[in-house]
Amino acid sequence: MNNVLITGVDGFIGQALCRVMQNDGWQIRGTIRSKKQAESLQADFDIVQIKSIGAGTDWSGVLVGVDVVVHLAAMVHVVNDTEVDQLSKFRMVNVAGADRLAQEAALANVKRFIYISSAKVNGEGRSKPYNEDDVQQPHDPYSMSKAEAENTLHKIDEETGMEIVILRSPLVYGPRVKANFLRLLKVVDQGIPLPFASIKNKRSLIYIGNLVNAILTCINNPKAAGNTYFVSDGEDISTPDLIRRISSALGKPDRLFAFPPVMLKMAGFIAGQSAAIDRLLRSLMVDSSKIRRELDWQAPFSMDQGLEETAKWYLKRRNISRKGAKTLR
Repeated sequence: MNNVLITGVDGFIGQALCRVMQNDGWQIRGTIRSKKQAESLQADFDIVQIKSIGAGTDWSGVLVGVDVVVHLAAMVHVVNDTEVDQLSKFRMVNVAGADRLAQEAALANVKRFIYISSAKVNGEGRSKPYNEDDVQQPHDPYSMSKAEAENTLHKIDEETGMEIVILRSPLVYGPRVKANFLRLLKVVDQGIPLPFASIKNKRSLIYIGNLVNAILTCINNPKAAGNTYFVSDGEDISTPDLIRRISSALGKPDRLFAFPPVMLKMAGFIAGQSAAIDRLLRSLMVDSSKIRRELDWQAPFSMDQGLEETAKWYLKRRNISRKGAKTLR
């Protein structure tokens, strides 16, 4: 197997996966949503524009000659948070879209289909790690759609014989990270005091290099067929400890101070940031022993190594930005 289709090839995970697979000699075909994204990639492999993913997407021409599909593209958030029926929008892309792609992949004789799901399909907030035997208990429209997509793909596996592998990932970090983790890097770098010293949660994370390695293991190992696996760095960490390690990697003091968690919740509610505060306060641990045991997978990078590489990238990015700003003055 050496021909792969990667959906969402321009994303954080997609770009990292492409770099490694190209070095390993894979023939890559990637999908993007707009021509502008293709230009920013500067890729020397086959790029196909798929404007929208859903029940009506035509994948037939894209799948010709493909041995493996890695489905990364997904709707992660709805732009208008006041939408009453967010779940239907997530379902259109994450459930119907995955169903359509997998059905057409099976018809095109694709051998293996790797689906990147979310650790949140099992829930969030309990004090012990989730494992693959736990019942799905998704708590928001995004995780509900990912759980439904998993169930749909299991049926396709049973009905068609195409080998489907599901990887449930916690928060992914590393060079080129965006969203909340990038914001946290900026806040720590700026020396802003953070009221999180009293938080006593535990969360699993995965470094992008470890996730890419796990995806490749699931592509290459025959034992992965038909299985679902949690993946992580193998170390669980509290919010304040994560901030301390990021601070150390950036060469900055952590500037943490104690503040009652109940007051943080109240402040988050008043500021309309309840969801963001909940993520900082809650635990979300996953047990990744199954993939380590069954596929003999070991995370090639420690969390400290991952955070160091992330910090190096961030500081380089920051310094380039500052030089650019000076040039414009």
